[in-house]
Amino acid sequence: MPIKKSELILNPDGSLYHLNLKPEHIANTIILVGDQDRVSKISKHFDTIEFETQKREFKTHTGTYKGKRLTVLSTGIGPDNIDIVMNELDALVNINLKTRKPKENLTSLDIIRVGTSGSLQKDIPVDAFVLSTHGLDLNGMIHFYKIDDIVNPEIENAFIEYTNWNANKARPLVFENSKLLEEKLISSTVFKGFTATAGGFYGPQGRILRLPLEDNNLNEKMDSFSYKGFRITNFEMETSVIYGMSKLLGHHALSLNAIIANRPNGTFSNDPGKTVERLIKYTLDKLAG
Repeated sequence: MPIKKSELILNPDGSLYHLNLKPEHIANTIILVGDQDRVSKISKHFDTIEFETQKREFKTHTGTYKGKRLTVLSTGIGPDNIDIVMNELDALVNINLKTRKPKENLTSLDIIRVGTSGSLQKDIPVDAFVLSTHGLDLNGMIHFYKIDDIVNPEIENAFIEYTNWNANKARPLVFENSKLLEEKLISSTVFKGFTATAGGFYGPQGRILRLPLEDNNLNEKMDSFSYKGFRITNFEMETSVIYGMSKLLGHHALSLNAIIANRPNGTFSNDPGKTVERLIKYTLDKLAG
């Protein structure tokens, strides 16, 4: 049965509603960034740019880098935007937009987030890179999907017990990265660990301006939590949802973050733009290699 027009919304030109894209506009390797201005900071390195579009915060450039076809797409900030981006990217490759029916032969995309983040560990300094082995989901958005087959209750229960997690909040979830992409993008210069994904920038990440927090000590608990040698390395707002949605939809996902702040040390990068540029070049060369 065709998917209803109210559920799969298309623009008058046949492109997807939010991303303004048609299937031919994207490569099978997608680089996701939060900031729309970062799209051109990546595509300026391309040998060619074949397609450009933007609608709201969703900006897309597709081209080639050292002969490899790539798409770079801005998601904006937060889990809700990732829900839009992941569903619409999947629809581009796995739903026939004319018949509105899922395809019999499904395509797996390679999805790499290139982002910025704050470190939760004193020994992971500003200007370092972190590769997320897991996404620790603290925001609750993905609970709206059927996730029983992709969760990791052993790790989740250990985290809930260690932090004395308030049951009034969404249950924390843990999703793994793509080991295939990890092997492609790892190096001896990159830190690895769990990346916590919050649903906001201030209270959900332990920042206090004028509003009191439900748990003033949550960040300190997260700093010291470990599981089988892995620890929570950094805090941001997208990775866990990218990982969870990729698992559900059958795509490969990996998150790389430039560390521009160190929360325990209270430090901030003197030149975050330079650090992000280094991560962009690192990622592009690894993908093309």
